[in-house]
Amino acid sequence: MPERLLAPEGTVADIGEFTHAGATLVHEDFRCGRRPVVLVHGIGMGRSVYLDLTSRLGGRIIGLDLPGFGEAPEPARTLTMERHADLVAAYLRSRRIDDAVIMGHSMGSQIAAEIAVRHPDVVSALVLAGPTVNSASRSIRAQAGYLLWDLLHERPEVLWRGAREYLRGGPHLLRKMKATIVHRPENAYPRVGVPVLVVRGQRDPLAPMTWCREIVDMVPDAQFVEIPDHGHGTLISDSGGAADTIRDFIRDL
Repeated sequence: MPERLLAPEGTVADIGEFTHAGATLVHEDFRCGRRPVVLVHGIGMGRSVYLDLTSRLGGRIIGLDLPGFGEAPEPARTLTMERHADLVAAYLRSRRIDDAVIMGHSMGSQIAAEIAVRHPDVVSALVLAGPTVNSASRSIRAQAGYLLWDLLHERPEVLWRGAREYLRGGPHLLRKMKATIVHRPENAYPRVGVPVLVVRGQRDPLAPMTWCREIVDMVPDAQFVEIPDHGHGTLISDSGGAADTIRDFIRDL
């Protein structure tokens, strides 16, 4: 049975697994309210990276571990961003959710865009935090270098958590990273039909300003916010500024 990682003690939480088309995710669903915020993590991570953010957001929260990350079992083959999107959408339909705010961090932003395009019936808005993959740096070497640089500038407890999650990502991490790099999110963004918030940390090497501005220009209904003195990971691990921005965005939907 998956552990309680995000829901505060004493809060009723539905924690379990969901399997669709041969792949299994872990879900942690707690609190209540309209427009549940569905947290989709980045490469090598799991839902635990959202601990600080969930402590600052109200309403219903659904944290996910994607297949082969966090507590979710390794799939028989590495999922593309599109297959990840299909899995998350199937899970939301199983819970009769049709108004989710999909928050994707890093790789999760690519999955969020695919959910909105392939399964618009389950989505009411997107939050893209530190969106990847920058079209100008589409290589494993470049992305791995940026990730390492960002982790080394994190607080020690965040560095430890990140390193632990990368180890839990398993021996197929390189294949998983390749799946993010071959994906072309720029093909999805112009077809997104819901409001979008793009959030960037000022010191984020994986989501440079030029790329975030490109995304805002591509998406029909998008807004952009930059959080000062934050990097790729600190955007959610030290999420005070980002949480305020996300709450305001959801409130105004």
